[in-house]
Amino acid sequence: MLQGEPSPEELEAAQAANEAEALATAQGELAALQARNAELSDQYLRAQADVQNARRRADDEITKARKFAVEAFAESLLPVTDSLEAGLAIKDATPEQIREGAEATLRQLKSALERNKVIEVAPAPGARFDPHQHQAISVVPAPEQEPNTVVSVLQKGYTINDRVLRPALVTVSAPK
Repeated sequence: MLQGEPSPEELEAAQAANEAEALATAQGELAALQARNAELSDQYLRAQADVQNARRRADDEITKARKFAVEAFAESLLPVTDSLEAGLAIKDATPEQIREGAEATLRQLKSALERNKVIEVAPAPGARFDPHQHQAISVVPAPEQEPNTVVSVLQKGYTINDRVLRPALVTVSAPK
């Protein structure tokens, strides 16, 4: 072993060895980063494909829901149609039979509407006037009632899932 200062050749050789080692380390890190970049790129593409597939499935479901939304409602009205046709098929029905058949058909229709969340709005006389569910046709003097209460219902209203389809047409008591 020699002691003393390293020769310029030895310094150059040591520097070259350090540079080679640094280059090898940098190349290793570069390869690892390129592999990670490829992995992340693949994950991104898969995520994009998943999002597009989910969006397409959601659009398909919305389209089907719109297309078949009234299917259950229409199905519940078919017995009403059958009853009306059966009633009309009877040529020599008495007025009592016609009335009885009409009342039964009306009960079927109301039942079908209720099953489909179509609820009748028919406030009783004396009920508070609700502008969200009632439409006042006229204001009439009614000394026996509180002001702004329903005097009579001219036409029933209907709601579906708490949304007004048609307000009830009512007369309202005049303020005193």
